[in-house]
Amino acid sequence: MFLKWLPWKFIVQRAARAYGTLDPVTWLARMRRFAQPSEIAEPLDLLRAGIVFHARGMINTRAIQHNLDWIWPYWVERQFNPGDISFIPRAFSLSHINLTHRNWTAVGLPDEPVFSLVDPRGLITPLHDGWSIDAWLVTEDGRALLPSRQSRADQYVDLGAGWAVVTRLRQDALELSSDVRMEQGHAGPRLAVRLTARSDAPGRLIVAVRPYNPEGIQFVHDLALESPSRLQVNNETTLELDPPPDRAAFSTYEQGDVFHHLEEGQGRDQATCPVGMATGAALYPLRPGVSGEARIKISLNERRRGAVRSTRHPSGDWSRSLHEVSQARLPDERMQYLYDTAVRSLVLLSAGQVVPGPFTYRRFWFRDAVMMLNAMLTLNMADRCRGQLDLFFDRQRHNGYFVSQEGEWDSNGQVLWLFDRFQRAAPGRFRPGWIEGIIKGAAWIDKKRLVREAGLHAGLLPAGFSAEHLGPNDYYYWDDFWSIAGLYGAGRLAGIFSDPAAARAIEDTARDLERATFDSIDGIPRRRSGGAIPASPYRRMDAGAIGSLAADYPLLLTPAGDARIRSSVDYLIDRCFFDGGFFQDMIHSGINVYLTLAIAQTLLRSGDMRFRPLMETVARLASGTGQWPEAVHPATHGGCMGDGHHGWASAEWALMIRNCFVREEENTLILGSGLFEEWLRPGETLSFGPTLTGFGKAGVKLIVEEDGCRVNLESRWNGMAPHVLVNLPGFEETEMLTGSVRVTRQKDTEWTAQTVV
Repeated sequence: MFLKWLPWKFIVQRAARAYGTLDPVTWLARMRRFAQPSEIAEPLDLLRAGIVFHARGMINTRAIQHNLDWIWPYWVERQFNPGDISFIPRAFSLSHINLTHRNWTAVGLPDEPVFSLVDPRGLITPLHDGWSIDAWLVTEDGRALLPSRQSRADQYVDLGAGWAVVTRLRQDALELSSDVRMEQGHAGPRLAVRLTARSDAPGRLIVAVRPYNPEGIQFVHDLALESPSRLQVNNETTLELDPPPDRAAFSTYEQGDVFHHLEEGQGRDQATCPVGMATGAALYPLRPGVSGEARIKISLNERRRGAVRSTRHPSGDWSRSLHEVSQARLPDERMQYLYDTAVRSLVLLSAGQVVPGPFTYRRFWFRDAVMMLNAMLTLNMADRCRGQLDLFFDRQRHNGYFVSQEGEWDSNGQVLWLFDRFQRAAPGRFRPGWIEGIIKGAAWIDKKRLVREAGLHAGLLPAGFSAEHLGPNDYYYWDDFWSIAGLYGAGRLAGIFSDPAAARAIEDTARDLERATFDSIDGIPRRRSGGAIPASPYRRMDAGAIGSLAADYPLLLTPAGDARIRSSVDYLIDRCFFDGGFFQDMIHSGINVYLTLAIAQTLLRSGDMRFRPLMETVARLASGTGQWPEAVHPATHGGCMGDGHHGWASAEWALMIRNCFVREEENTLILGSGLFEEWLRPGETLSFGPTLTGFGKAGVKLIVEEDGCRVNLESRWNGMAPHVLVNLPGFEETEMLTGSVRVTRQKDTEWTAQTVV
């Protein structure tokens, strides 16, 4: 205990002076002057992650630039090429990290908390943050098809197989393809890889073990060919090769990349490298004009240890997992594919505790979890959501704080809002035992507020780093809007499952916080706000204002078309867009997909047709496998931030498609308002459902005819039926009084819809 009384600041400052280096205490104090005073200065969780991230980057610095004759992963081949648009100078960079092509796709099974990765050129990383497998084609006349050096590749997800990543490459008469999927074996999940090669000349298909992954170096110390068909890596993971290779080659860091020693090392069956840069290759002969094939299987069962177990029994059966999930039927093949891959991504990333990514972001945050689970709930995955909601209370402290990282003041509001959404959509699945934690969570918000403070932040949540990418610590309206919505939801739930007094107290707090928040907004000088809502009461309008749009979507705290929200959107589109999408200057420094879609949702809600080009931009920025990174590089269109397979982005795409068909607005269900007019051609049939709404379960089907469209609604309401309005573009707005209605195309003459029983 005496250690806490030591004069740490004095000791650190004295040591800094002695070594002639920067005083970290003064440095941190100066940094904090750029932010509002806060009890949590920096998010410790992110600092830890950043240290690990840049530690690898420093290893990359030592390993890569001095060995550019090696075959490196796609991002390195481009980022270190001075003739490539992805090139990044290295003069003052202590840490070489992937900043231009953070794109990869997870491979997995429903309810199995284990993922493998495939990068944009087919590099396979079987184990979490592990080494990788590459495939090469080399001919006897000196040509080589090396995937990471190819400018183009055809890559997609084979949905017919449930989820398999297929990569195809071609270089003149050389062809190479891979099919990567996960299977449920007797001993647990295993990775199954099929490689196929074809050449016009004699050559070899090569299966290469590489000491890196899409983030950089990952050590391989030992490689050994245990038998003709078993290659062991690091004495712990075995590649089962079928058929056995013709022969194998191995190399160490001192000798260089095995690529330069493929014809050497006859009879050698292992390599040990103290540096951790051992490389190996299994070689298969190729005859001209005849396809050659190699199959690899890797058991992943041991990698499940330490992971949060699934709340459901793993079956590996995609069809069963997707049986009741909302299905979309669209005439646009690209939009259809992106919806289907987004839904499967949500299923993949909710094995164990829901995570926003399979690699860099394979950790839990309430913010991402709530966004993803809201989409899953809406897409009729109530049972899957319920298991996840049970786990939320493991992260609730005795004082009621739902914490995934210290200093987040939005988490409690988000959690309470989601519980309310869940009960409205699936009342029969709500657990009454949750209410105690919900009431404690509401009380935490009340106690956290700055009710005794003066100024524009009076009554708001404290200054914090909030959604991290909004800027330095400040009194973010994002936190307050989520807390308002969460409190209203908690008050409603308390009225159902607790007692009226508790419900009234929580609702009074919600109203008071709402009043304080909008009084604060109204108090901002117009010369600073321009009639919009900045990120905080003390910020000028900038890209951080994107957080304030949460009041409109998804929280519906403001009416559709609210003037302040409209001004905020106009500002963001005018000042913060690049290449058709929202460019987040702060931290992300790229085009953010889920935030672009959040703006599109606000535009759709207000009937502003500018939502459509935003959807089209997001569709254009998707990878061939139907995925998005957290932020997209404005020049390369590769990933520049976060995980390459981002769950929040998938969630927002799925919700965007759903809301184009079925959208909730107070006591009204609006059908078809976001459908593209050219989708409604005669002869087309569109559908979506079943989807869970705040009114109950619904599914909509549209049969388009020459002069009209028949709209069928299948529903099972939880109580009183909502007002239903059909609002198809190019058709007369029509009230639906029963389960089916026929609407006609807009004409110059007045027309009255005929309701069909």
